[in-house]
Amino acid sequence: MTVHKYQVCSNCVMDTSDTMIVFDNQGVCDHCNTFKNVTLTNWNTGELGQAELTKIFEVIKKEGGGKDFDCIIGMSGGIDSSYLTYIAKEKMGLRPLVFHVDAGWNSQIAVNNIERLIDGLGLDLFTEVIDWQEMRDLQLAFFKSGVPHIDTPQDHAFFATMYKFATKHRIKYILTGANLSTECIRNPIDWMYYQSDSRQLRDIHRRFGTVPLKTFPITSILWHKVWLPYFKGIKVVRPLNYVPYIKEDAKQLLMDRFGWQPYPQKHFESRFTKFYESYWLPQRFGFDVRRVQYSSLIVTGQMNRDEALELLKLPSYDEATLGQELEFVANKLGITVDELNSYMELPKKTYRNYKNQRQIYDFGARVMRSLGLEIGGKR
Repeated sequence: MTVHKYQVCSNCVMDTSDTMIVFDNQGVCDHCNTFKNVTLTNWNTGELGQAELTKIFEVIKKEGGGKDFDCIIGMSGGIDSSYLTYIAKEKMGLRPLVFHVDAGWNSQIAVNNIERLIDGLGLDLFTEVIDWQEMRDLQLAFFKSGVPHIDTPQDHAFFATMYKFATKHRIKYILTGANLSTECIRNPIDWMYYQSDSRQLRDIHRRFGTVPLKTFPITSILWHKVWLPYFKGIKVVRPLNYVPYIKEDAKQLLMDRFGWQPYPQKHFESRFTKFYESYWLPQRFGFDVRRVQYSSLIVTGQMNRDEALELLKLPSYDEATLGQELEFVANKLGITVDELNSYMELPKKTYRNYKNQRQIYDFGARVMRSLGLEIGGKR
């Protein structure tokens, strides 16, 4: 095995913990070069982007005429989905149904934020609750598998439930807070494997699970990337890619207008994701997702690189409350803290150790890029 010298990008803060990273002769990584040469040249948030978004929203309004709502918005309570909900209702005049999936890990702040947005905008909320025994067993199976991406069951449930709801109720448009402004640099595939890979999810459950997945929602890449959009006409729209989206400005607006509360870090609206991203990934595997998050903000001009480097010197978790967090996660999963810690010592595995559909994802990505339908960063 070749051991590479440690290196940090001279432009962002991505480093060789991404084993596939490539640097040019100026020390700039391929994440940054992809953003500069591909993403930036195809990403319009000015008049062209807003005109395109207005056209999309006019179609949504027309097709939603006479219905109780004209689209659904997946809402987690985080900054992206919260700001999206505000934009859709207040700026574009849509009548969305706010859709939330409760996988058992909502923080109280997230619950409060969702309620404040719903009440403040006068919208309806639909919440789908995932069977806890099945969710708990599947999450423990991922722990026992030794892979980094133990958050897959939660994310998979979010995707699958929303798509199934849209299919059942013949909803043609799903609005999501996914965006280039804060997510143009993506997590390396070895850090966070594709959450929608049903083949891998089933294989890990078969090997390590004990509770049958009778109600747990399962999707597949072909179902939601091919069947739904091209045969059922269900489209996923990312409105934040068409408008100027500055994270701190959006946060301030939500706080002033709705009393929205910020989180210490992106994705911390889920208590499990907080544990996973701030403790599990960096402590067990050396993967610090703050590098990805900060790098996205750096290349989009929302963060200073020196500031990011200083923040990265601090632990990714709160040392004062770590014990409480571990106890909370263990108790929720019905195990002891000792058992939770024992998973940290298991042999390290990757998605490659289990059945997967990586080839399908790679093929799809190549097709999307060749057609100009994918301008995001590499993965």
